[in-house]
Amino acid sequence: MKSGTLTSVKLPADWSVETILPIEFQGQELMLEAHAYRGETDEEQILALVHRDAAKFNGSAPIPVVRVHSGCVTGDIFHSLRCDCYQQLQAALKIISDVPYGAIIYVPYHEGRGIGLFKKIQAYALQDQGLDTVEANIEVGAPIDSRDYGLTARVLADLQMPEIKLLSNNPAKEQALKSHGIRVVERLPIVAMPNKFNKRYLETKRARMAHKL
Repeated sequence: MKSGTLTSVKLPADWSVETILPIEFQGQELMLEAHAYRGETDEEQILALVHRDAAKFNGSAPIPVVRVHSGCVTGDIFHSLRCDCYQQLQAALKIISDVPYGAIIYVPYHEGRGIGLFKKIQAYALQDQGLDTVEANIEVGAPIDSRDYGLTARVLADLQMPEIKLLSNNPAKEQALKSHGIRVVERLPIVAMPNKFNKRYLETKRARMAHKL
């Protein structure tokens, strides 16, 4: 995709579908709009979960608070302590359920910063031998971060969210969305407490990838 444009991605004619998704969150029922999207390939699929409380709108809809969340099987599903993905996802759900207008853009094919589940576990094994996350990715022949945000930007535009408050500690994610035409008016921190298993992982994100932790 060309920088600053949303028009160069080829998409299927029936690239989106939507429904209402009731979920249980922190012991309560939460009703979300669920918008599923697909891109050029079968693996490029995105789920957007939108919460809006129109009763709290002061006239027009406010700028939405948005979390663009990379899928993480080990963290999101099995609550792995080697990363902070589950904690960030839960924190994001809490925030978007509290604000008048918010969304989680869940990107499953961004697993392992885009390298996939198999290579991520390969990299974990190398981390067991002393490498940090950056070194391990390089050792398995994978990019440090291969995520692309072109389809995510198209999804945000389709949801009429060209202007957002981004829930992220990652300045590179903010810049990537901006390069695809999304206006990030504010980047909001999302805090997860470290543990003995992910302390080095978090330190590497801070020291080598400029995350604001």
